[in-house]
Amino acid sequence: MSITTAPAPALREARVPEGGMYEGVRVLRPFPEGWEERPYEHIEVVPQTRVIGAEIRLRGGADLSRPLTPALREEINRALLEWKVLFFRGAHLTPDEQAAFGRNWGELETNPILARGAREDIVRFEKGGSARPTYENVWHTDVTFRERPALGSILQLREVPPLGGDTMWADMAAAYDNLPGEVKARIDGATAVHDFIPGFARFTEREELLGLQEQFPPVEHPVVRTHPESGRKMLFVNTSFTTHIVGMGREESDRLLSLLTRQAHVPEYQVRFSWRPGDIAFWDNRATQHYALFDYAPHRRVAERVAIVGDRPF
Repeated sequence: MSITTAPAPALREARVPEGGMYEGVRVLRPFPEGWEERPYEHIEVVPQTRVIGAEIRLRGGADLSRPLTPALREEINRALLEWKVLFFRGAHLTPDEQAAFGRNWGELETNPILARGAREDIVRFEKGGSARPTYENVWHTDVTFRERPALGSILQLREVPPLGGDTMWADMAAAYDNLPGEVKARIDGATAVHDFIPGFARFTEREELLGLQEQFPPVEHPVVRTHPESGRKMLFVNTSFTTHIVGMGREESDRLLSLLTRQAHVPEYQVRFSWRPGDIAFWDNRATQHYALFDYAPHRRVAERVAIVGDRPF
């Protein structure tokens, strides 16, 4: 008498759409390989996550409203390279003091597209009542449509809504570290075009855009840039200004850019900051993307920003 054995059950195909995001262990390291960690003497650094964001507390009576000593400037810069965005609670700087603090890192930008603050080199973001969201609630890196995108930005909140109005930053070095090997191979040496038109067309009159497009022609930057100070590799594409990858057809470029820009959405790469009046955030624009939440209507939120001229990405 023969015994019939039932066939083993077949497992359905484990298929998800191409380019999806996957669960699992992520590489989370704040510093580049070989980075020398040294103690701080003039500041206390309080990390807010594993890889990005630190509150900075000044020691010895130091004050951001006064000129920085070389030693204090060096430590703040080192903390910026390590943690990508620094938070200073209750600084309450005047516009002149905010600009003077920024000039410790170089020449300040002027921006003819955005509303001007008390000085030519200060941008003012003022929202109140039922104002629509403009230039916020999208992940982006500032002014990548320039040949020399900003090195960093220094934002101070003048008025804070009673609830909401937080800002988030994402570490684009961590985003690069965790890409699959085959994706890294595809983007190695690739360049992408950046243009101000997509980021501003929804909120700017056509005639104004026409008047600015000669001043800001499209530029090409590497898809993966190398940090000029730390040497770390970072993703350098964003939803607001990156239009396409050079040498690829539109469909292939859009699909790859969609995958790359979604990396900023991974919570493990992010820090979220809840503002109080007079707080300052100083971020490394070369290494991060940021997202300002528009969840505070009908209340007011007023912020002022200076940006430091950067170098040509490589």
